[in-house]
Amino acid sequence: MIKLDGSYLEGGGALIRVALALSTLTGKPFEVEKIRSGRPQAGLKAQHLSAIKALKEICGAKTSDIELGTERFWYHPGKIKRGVYEVDIGTAGSISLFLQAIIFPCLFAPGKVTIKVKGGTCGKWQASVDYLQNVLLPHLRKFVEKIELKIIKRGYFPKGQGEIILEINPRFKISGYESFSQFSEDLIFKTAKTTLVEQGKLEQIRGNVNASLDLQDKEVAERIKKSAENCLRNYSVPINIRTEYQNTFSTGGEIVLWALFSKDGKMNFDNPVILGSDALIEKGKSSEEIGREAAERLKKEIDSKTAVDKNLADQLILFVALLPGSELNVMEITKHTQTNIYVTEKFLEVGFKIKGNIISVLEKE
Repeated sequence: MIKLDGSYLEGGGALIRVALALSTLTGKPFEVEKIRSGRPQAGLKAQHLSAIKALKEICGAKTSDIELGTERFWYHPGKIKRGVYEVDIGTAGSISLFLQAIIFPCLFAPGKVTIKVKGGTCGKWQASVDYLQNVLLPHLRKFVEKIELKIIKRGYFPKGQGEIILEINPRFKISGYESFSQFSEDLIFKTAKTTLVEQGKLEQIRGNVNASLDLQDKEVAERIKKSAENCLRNYSVPINIRTEYQNTFSTGGEIVLWALFSKDGKMNFDNPVILGSDALIEKGKSSEEIGREAAERLKKEIDSKTAVDKNLADQLILFVALLPGSELNVMEITKHTQTNIYVTEKFLEVGFKIKGNIISVLEKE
């Protein structure tokens, strides 16, 4: 039984999500205490409960009794299964944070996995579903035959009720191996290491501004788009930012931007360099401020000459840990990233070395 300290560093929910993902894939049970002790309201939240409930279906996991606010529990995974799974997180519980516990083990299921999720599609202190779709998922394609996230309906705080469908067609099926170590050896042999060190040449900037229909009369999305474009024009590359309005249960929205880079005129399929940023539509902030905020964040990432933005780094830790010898060049190594390293080293036979802005994955001796 792996023991985890839920108060480690920032003491947030990432530690739980990453532990659930790693435990489910490796088959190693864990126990955690002091859950989210670094947050104003400690204990499990709705997206954690939804993730655990979904994993009970996906792999027949068993846990101690849990409810909202539980600060200590144990988790015993079972065998991952293929199938169609439907989850309603309720209100604006984060779809992206829920998926952080689910995607990793489902990449290696015995067959196709389809997950239909209802909840919040964007919100504070989280990557949105658009960020997952355009920045994270391209890095996971080398592990699978196909992975696709479709946004069916937008859902903003506080009522949420957004909907997505995630489809995964695995390439490596862990059920076909006698042990996790055998699976790991085959994966390492057949999959390109993650090498994201050089930024390369900026080719284009893309983006999406999504907003609730009640903001259309004031042209909020268009004004956010124009503000972001004006901030980014000095890069002299094509800028393509889409706008969309949708009838939603709550007023809200966001802008998500991502910059695409090439090496020798080509995007690298195995190691795409994509830097992302975002900003929420919030009361008290003008559309122009929101567009400028997202653009300035992206400019900071681009000008850093690094190859992984600070939010992507923490999400990639689990995946790069499967491929020793991988390297990430990150603008900022956050507490989230350090927390995910702490958990990952408990489950996998790897160690992480941080030198300056470079994170390297090493096999344990």
